[in-house]
Parts: sequence; C-alpha cells; structure tokens
Amino acid sequence: MRDLSRRYGPLMLLRFCELRVVVASSADAAREIMKTQDLTFASRPMTPTAKVLFGDSPGIITAPYGEAWRQLRRICTVELLTSRRVRSFRPVREEEVGRLLRSLAQSSSSQVNLSELISAYVADSAVRAVIGSRFKGRDAFLRMLDRRIKIAPPAQSLPDLFPSSRLALLISQMPRQIERERREMMELIGTIIDEHQENSMAAAVGGDEDFLHVLLRIQREGKLDPPLTDDDIKTVIIDIFMASSETSSTVMQWAMAELMRNPRVMRKAQDEVRRVLDGKNEVIEESLGGLPYLDLVIKEALRLHPPGTLLIPRECRAPCQVLGFDVPAGSMVLVNAWAIGRDPAHWEQPEEFLPERFEGGTVDFKGTDFEYIPFGAGRRMCPGMGFALASMELALASLLYHFNWELPDGMEPGELDMSELMGIITRRRSDLLVVPTVRVPLPAKI
Repeated sequence: MRDLSRRYGPLMLLRFCELRVVVASSADAAREIMKTQDLTFASRPMTPTAKVLFGDSPGIITAPYGEAWRQLRRICTVELLTSRRVRSFRPVREEEVGRLLRSLAQSSSSQVNLSELISAYVADSAVRAVIGSRFKGRDAFLRMLDRRIKIAPPAQSLPDLFPSSRLALLISQMPRQIERERREMMELIGTIIDEHQENSMAAAVGGDEDFLHVLLRIQREGKLDPPLTDDDIKTVIIDIFMASSETSSTVMQWAMAELMRNPRVMRKAQDEVRRVLDGKNEVIEESLGGLPYLDLVIKEALRLHPPGTLLIPRECRAPCQVLGFDVPAGSMVLVNAWAIGRDPAHWEQPEEFLPERFEGGTVDFKGTDFEYIPFGAGRRMCPGMGFALASMELALASLLYHFNWELPDGMEPGELDMSELMGIITRRRSDLLVVPTVRVPLPAKI
C-alpha cells in the first residue's frame, strides 16, 4: 500500500469490486480526515461480514457513529478507562509481572518463547481487570479471540466485495464461519457473566470494581437510553480484551525484538533501568517515572510497528473533499498509520530504530501529531491507550532489570527475523525466541 501511495499520491481512491476505498498515507491527509473533517469520517462501515460478526451490538470499536456509540464511548472514558481505575489495577499488573518473571527465571540460560510468555502475561492481566479473577476457560477464550482477529478484514471477503449480491452471501463460507465464532464467543462470555452475578462475593481488585462490575451496575441502574443490553456488555468485554491484550502484547514483542536487534539501544535502556533501580529487589510502577529512555523505546516501537498497519476503517458520511479530491459518501476510508510513521518527509532514517528521535517530547501519540498516530486520533481514537501502556511499561522495565538477553544458537542481531504478519493487528510473523539469564535475583514474594 505504501508503494502504491508513493506512485499515485498520499490520497488514493481504490475500487475493490463494488467497494470504494480511500487510502490516506500522509500526515496531511490523516489530519483532514481525523481532525478537520472528523465528524464527517466518524462512522464505521457496517459491511455484510461486520453485520454477521457484531449483530445488533457492534460495541465500541466498530459501531457506526450515533447515540448508541456515543453512550458506550462515555461509559469507557468516564467509568472504565479513567486514570484512577487504570491505577487501581496496579496490584494485578505487578502480580502478573511477577508470574512472568518466575517463568523466565525457571528457564534461565535456556531458550524460551518470549512471544508466548508475553501474550500470557497480557491476557491474564486483562482478564483480571475485566472480570476480577482468572477463569478456567481462558485458553479457549484466547483461541476464540485469535480466530476472530484472523477473520478476513473488510474488503477481503466475497460478501464485502459484492455487498449488493445475495449470491455472494450465499456461496461464501465466511458468514457461516463468523456466525459460528460469534455464537461460541457470546455463549462463553455469557457463562462468565452468569458466574460473576451468582457470586455475590466476587472480589473487586484492590477494593475497586472490575470492568464487568461497572457494566452490570450501570445496567441495573437503568438510566441509559437506549438501555445497556446483555449483548452490549458482552461485546464491550470482547472489545476491551481485543484492544488491550492484542495491542500490549504485540507492541511488547516488537519492542523486545528491536532491542535484541539493536544492542546499543538495549544497553542504554538496561543501563538506565539498572541505574535508577540500583539496589531494589523489584520494579514497581512508582519507579517508572524515572525511566525516560524506556518511554522513548516504547514510542519508537509504536512508530515502526503500530498495532494496526491500517487504522480501523472509517466511513465517509457525506460527500466532501480531502486535499482537494472528492470523496463520495459511503466510501470506506483507511488511514495507513504504518506508512505515515515511516514517511521520510517527517522522520530521518525512518527505517532505523532510534528512540533518541523522540527526545524533547515534541511529538506524542495522543492524537495531535498526525505524523505519529499509532492509536489513531479524533473521535474514534483508541480510548484504552492508558490501559495498554500501563501493562507495557512495567513489564518491559522488569524484563530489562532482572535479565540479560541473548539470541539462541549464536544468532547475530542482524539475523533476527523482523518480518510482519499483516492483518487487523500487525503481529510478528515468527515467535521471538530468546535466552534470558538472571542478572538481579527475584525477591521471594515474586
């Protein structure tokens, strides 16, 4: 897609059978879409596949613009994902990091699959924040999430390419597969909710409500119009799992891979962590404010490897112009965050991993610098950014503090596979295999 934009320009109108797809690949185009005309582009396309996948409860991430979406968005920003509530889950994050570190320490000086361990850490942290405790169906649920993420994104399934054709919907296997996946996942979430409601003594983490407590309380209060349905709650839970766990896990894996591939940066990051925490038994969240270089490492990982190569599709609600070009109403709009983050017009040596480029704090990912939009911008910006970052920062600092790291079998840094598996989430094509060696022993309580 970036190669096409270099040839045809930063704003392209592509035809995928019956679909009109506008692709924005520059900061100026992104600014027009997500700031100047944000309201015009605030909706999401409900393709035939999306309608099957989400039913009558499209949740937060993929819902069309309207009162139902605004209501769920308010719940997220005012109730679920506030700074105070994110801080309240600090004991959960610290405990789950301890489990991750113990797993690594037990395999000290041996090859480990760091991708799998990071995914388990992030998933368990998210599960406990959402429902208050681990649950025995976690592995099955994560497999369902994984299959859901791998389902063909919009513009790649036959019914989406030919939305006016009933025949395309009938002969395609995709809708039936999606309906089966949706039914199984909703049933599992329903079981979790039933158990949560039956157990009146379900513990809220650190004395605070978990996300499911909050959603059920709001439903019982009955003050919303339209009311919050059971399916709405299930879909919101799935959205939070997908957004938080996949984002944090993917970015952490890329950050560690880039550190392994760039020994200079690894040494500098470890030197900072070990200098600031010298003599401490463990990393706690209160220590993270003194680690500015680690923040730069995370920012650079997000620039080179945004969680979504193409931000979640938007839909043009009315005819308009972007950069002087006509955009028809109903067009699907894709913002290429991957290409924008590597645009040489804004970034020197854009393909290199150089955290120092963010020194001075002039560019951030909060949605005002459109050359750097890993979490999007405008009305549809990711509301769970703080929740995802909290999991990343503590875990990365702990990994760098407690362990030295090597690649297996004498592999040189430049030989590490950095190829990407494109999809809704930009994952690594291959798992990250590394050899940890304990440098700072873990305290007994971890």
